[in-house]
Amino acid sequence: MKRFVDLVAECLPHIKEILPWDFAALQQQHPDMLLLDIREPYEYEAARIEGSLCVPRGILETACEYGYEETVPELAQARERAVVVVCRSGNRSALVAWVMQEMGFTNVYSLKTGLRGWNDYELPLIRDQGVPLDVDSADDYFMPKLRPEQMPPKP
Repeated sequence: MKRFVDLVAECLPHIKEILPWDFAALQQQHPDMLLLDIREPYEYEAARIEGSLCVPRGILETACEYGYEETVPELAQARERAVVVVCRSGNRSALVAWVMQEMGFTNVYSLKTGLRGWNDYELPLIRDQGVPLDVDSADDYFMPKLRPEQMPPKP
């Protein structure tokens, strides 16, 4: 049986990753770059990079193609553009980068360390309605908050 971390580890050798501090240089090289946030809408509203496009992981494949109710034209047209995929920690985005490559996207990157690393590097984040999010509030938001039932059973 494979676990989530195993799936992520398997795809990493096959994708490109970019660190938050290299993002601006990539954006200069690709001014039409698409920043794709694949977290759930409630996560996106709480903290995001300005200018990112929210397409939740659950509809990604149909959002990437024409002919579906979930089609996002800007994404479906981006097969030749640089696309940076963003999530909370860089794990979901790694899986999505691999899937998008399989679907014919030619220049996809996963943001290594995700928005947690972005915030650790003190790069700007916004929340709902474009309000700036301060680093301390973002730190609190990104701090794991596991409930006891979410922890592995004790042997």
